Amino acid sequence: MPVRHAFDWLPENESSGGEQELPDVVVVSGGDATLRSWVISELSREGDRTQFDGEAVRWNDLRDDLQTASLFDMGEKRTIVVRDADKFLSAHRGELEAYVARPSSANRFVLELGSLASNTRIYKAVVKDHLLVACSSSPDKKLGVTAAGRRKFLTGYIARRHGCKLAAGAADRLIEMLGEEIGMLETEIAKLAVYQNPGDTIDEALVEKIVAGWQGQTIWQITDAIAAGDAAEALRQLDKLISGGQRPIALLPQIAWWLRRLGMATSVVLHREKEGRVWRLEDAIAAAGIHRPGDIQRAKKQLKSLGRERANRLLPWLLDADLRLKGTHSQEGRDRMLLEQFVLRLAKI
Repeated sequence: MPVRHAFDWLPENESSGGEQELPDVVVVSGGDATLRSWVISELSREGDRTQFDGEAVRWNDLRDDLQTASLFDMGEKRTIVVRDADKFLSAHRGELEAYVARPSSANRFVLELGSLASNTRIYKAVVKDHLLVACSSSPDKKLGVTAAGRRKFLTGYIARRHGCKLAAGAADRLIEMLGEEIGMLETEIAKLAVYQNPGDTIDEALVEKIVAGWQGQTIWQITDAIAAGDAAEALRQLDKLISGGQRPIALLPQIAWWLRRLGMATSVVLHREKEGRVWRLEDAIAAAGIHRPGDIQRAKKQLKSLGRERANRLLPWLLDADLRLKGTHSQEGRDRMLLEQFVLRLAKI
């Protein structure tokens, strides 16, 4: 069957009540982690799901699972998902090509990839006999994805997720202000929905009034740079905010909101290890209050970049900065120096 884009496939699956007929192999590929997570959630909404980490699993670990039907789902297919599977595909291309050519009917196999070249055998086989759902957030002529199609996805599918209406102009303005990442756009639409009565429409004026715009985006850029250990970029973005009139005492809570959750997730992991309990990073992140699929993927990536030592220091460092900013470093000039020192400390590898 032809390649489907998430902007089309997700609304169609919603309208069918999740009853679309699905093949035995589905590849979910593209650069937008939020779209990939939504598609995978819909593919495995019914029945049992088994999930593997593509960076750790080997073909021998997976082979028996692919041939074994679920014992608990009364004939329903179990969904077997390999997340972040680009390295797994490179390491086991031959085995995967053979499996895609003759898949087991006992389970549904879902492979999540950041990208898949159209000239590969596995791409051609999946497109011919199975399903490939593309998850890019940028317009793409090859996939027939346009700015109008993306706008329709925002005003339709995403707006319905939050029980609101979104004007086309408001959708366009959000993209101008925040970029094309679907997870960030959905987060802002969720915030805007809180300001509206049921049935009211989020318009461009409300977007201008409520959304932080470039300032909100810059906060994300600061936390991304901190996690990556890029102190210079974090300081550049911080300077943009302070030069734009933001006071350090107002900026710290915005930066801390996300970093505190990363610190809490780390505490959950360390606590479960101490008790000898099995843990998954996604579960620890969810326990820290991060639930949106795109946010979970972002947190997972940042925690890996931070490393255990820095991540474990987030909470005490945040508390120290907060106390000092409200006390010894509350004066103008000293507050900026403290915030810059705080960012340097966090971003240091």
